[in-house]
Amino acid sequence: MGALLEFFAAPFRFGFMTNAMIATLIASIVCALLSCWLVLIGWSLMGDAVSHAVLPGVVLAYIVGAPFALGAIVFGVLAVALIGAVRDRGRVKEDAAIGIVFTTLFALGLVLVSITPSQIDLNHIVFGNVLGVSTADVWQIAILGAIVAAVLILKRRDFTLYAFDPSHAFAIGLNPRLLGATLLGLLALTAVTALQVVGVVLVVAMLIIPGATARLLTDRFGRMLVIAPALAALCGIVGLYVSFYAETSAGGMVVLAQGILFFAVYLFAPRGGVVTEGLRTRRRGRATAA
Repeated sequence: MGALLEFFAAPFRFGFMTNAMIATLIASIVCALLSCWLVLIGWSLMGDAVSHAVLPGVVLAYIVGAPFALGAIVFGVLAVALIGAVRDRGRVKEDAAIGIVFTTLFALGLVLVSITPSQIDLNHIVFGNVLGVSTADVWQIAILGAIVAAVLILKRRDFTLYAFDPSHAFAIGLNPRLLGATLLGLLALTAVTALQVVGVVLVVAMLIIPGATARLLTDRFGRMLVIAPALAALCGIVGLYVSFYAETSAGGMVVLAQGILFFAVYLFAPRGGVVTEGLRTRRRGRATAA
């Protein structure tokens, strides 16, 4: 028993692990909440685009001394506007427009990172550095996370109706354009909360995997909003512990834990799992033959 307690307590003798755990849990839960709507609407690729497109905004905000969140929102909105312009005014389909815009803006961000003199390593924005999160960073992540979570929870009925049927949402007096724009703004803010945990490259995983995993476990959206954050928080804890003892990338291990859990659910979910359904079909076949 003492050895088990020591196993769980040892990482928290280091202050950086305490900050890392708090930041990871906040980012994981907020990303998981938003991921439920992204998966439901079918915005997985859009989430990828916006999460990568915020990079130049974050770097420019650092250069001028502005809040990272402001730069992220500006470039998130810019990315969506450019995608719409390329899609609507030419012969380029939406998926191609998304790929062109987000890779161009991401490349711009990488160039800015490479030429910007800085007292901090801006490459941490790209690949994450959760073990280097300061107390001030934790407060920023907590504030942004609280804003995103509060808006999602307070407007969850409107967002859910928009996700299922935008036409009906408009018919009862809601503004689908405003709801969509709000979700995209929340997506940009959420990307900022997860930047220092997993970096721009892996943010999209935290924005998609929890919702997709929860979707495999339930057909009820209300339950998804509970299951997704719970699973994401569990993966965050497991990922940090494994990275501490195995001396691996913390952010990478958090996302790897989410990916492993997704495939485990995909294969062995009680209802709809590939292996589970195969075994059930085989039993039915044997029962019929008997």
